[in-house]
Amino acid sequence: MLKTSALSVDTRLYDVALEIHAGECAAVLGPNGAGKSTLLSALAGLLKAMGNIYWMDRELERIPYIERGRMLAWLGQESAAEFAFPVREVVAQGRFAHGDESQEIEQIDESMAAVDISLIANRSVTELSGGERRRVFIARALATGAPIQLWDEPASNLDVRHTLEVYALARRLANNGACVLISLHDIRAAYSFDRVIVLNQGKLVADGPPHDVLTAPLIRSVFRVEARFLTSLVPELL
Repeated sequence: MLKTSALSVDTRLYDVALEIHAGECAAVLGPNGAGKSTLLSALAGLLKAMGNIYWMDRELERIPYIERGRMLAWLGQESAAEFAFPVREVVAQGRFAHGDESQEIEQIDESMAAVDISLIANRSVTELSGGERRRVFIARALATGAPIQLWDEPASNLDVRHTLEVYALARRLANNGACVLISLHDIRAAYSFDRVIVLNQGKLVADGPPHDVLTAPLIRSVFRVEARFLTSLVPELL
């Protein structure tokens, strides 16, 4: 579980309180600059924040760093690669906090297979396309086996097929008991999540099931576009 109370970060996030439970797959939506990446970074302990952050009922500040690496996996918005490591070695970095474990090879192999990169395991990560690199870093997050997964725009640079596979993967992780929080821009994709958290100008403006939260008035107010609901499920943006 992830929990915050009165979470604020400088002038970018204001007094956000929420709880995300094990088995829940939640999406964070909002326009550019709304505070999505700031929220995820703060929850991951990467930004200094005011307020309280709890991982699995433990105060973040009291959790040793090596233990944090076993509890939470972080996927940042960027997938730049500065060093020419083989793909497999990059994915294996996700096991660093675990030390030498008998399941390490199996975990790495399964993580690569889950995002369709097994055939490029020996290629240099610097030679890959942006979408391929993105999948490598998703595999690294998976390799941690962490019960909390924070992914900032995981589908950036991905084609349609791999985008859908990544969202389906997030759902499977939640079904297996993980707490999954993902930021994204695709309003329609958010309908496949259990829950939608909407930020605007650094403030939490809505939180709940997607069909309750993503109404035409909210889309108009937050995203400044009109939406027409062609079915009872998904809006068409105009």
